[in-house]
Amino acid sequence: MAQQNSFDIVSKVDLAEVKNAVNQAMKEIQQRYDLKGTGSEIRLLDKESRLVTSSQDEFTLKAAETVLQQKLVRRSVSLRALTWGTVEPAAGGTVRREVEMQQGIPIEKAREIVKLVKRAKLKVQAAIQDDMVRISGKNRDDLQAVIALVKDADLGIDMQFTNYRSL
Repeated sequence: MAQQNSFDIVSKVDLAEVKNAVNQAMKEIQQRYDLKGTGSEIRLLDKESRLVTSSQDEFTLKAAETVLQQKLVRRSVSLRALTWGTVEPAAGGTVRREVEMQQGIPIEKAREIVKLVKRAKLKVQAAIQDDMVRISGKNRDDLQAVIALVKDADLGIDMQFTNYRSL
């Protein structure tokens, strides 16, 4: 019987790392001379994959978001997994912005990955399963080629390759 190998292409953000990055960013914002007393705040909304940044004006908001981005990169959270909303006026003359974190591959991107794999004409199967894509095949070299192919294709989303199995 032939051996079947598979792996999953997923897109997940480690919320624990995001929480740590938010805490570190807030600590730095409260201590930095140019941001101290500006009312800048970064909050992670509980059990949701959203952040809310707020400040007294757009300039200090951008500075606080730069601090957050530095902390996220240091904690190995890809900035491609973040979708920045528009700056909106908030209560008390302040401004705020919502940031969505990507959890799972959107169906359009999953279809794009499947088409990409099929166009490569490798002896593998690609199947969309909820918010991930499973790639399976007999030859491990073909699976490695698919990983290289998907990494090289700029799909505009953050992807991880997990659950590598030999059945």
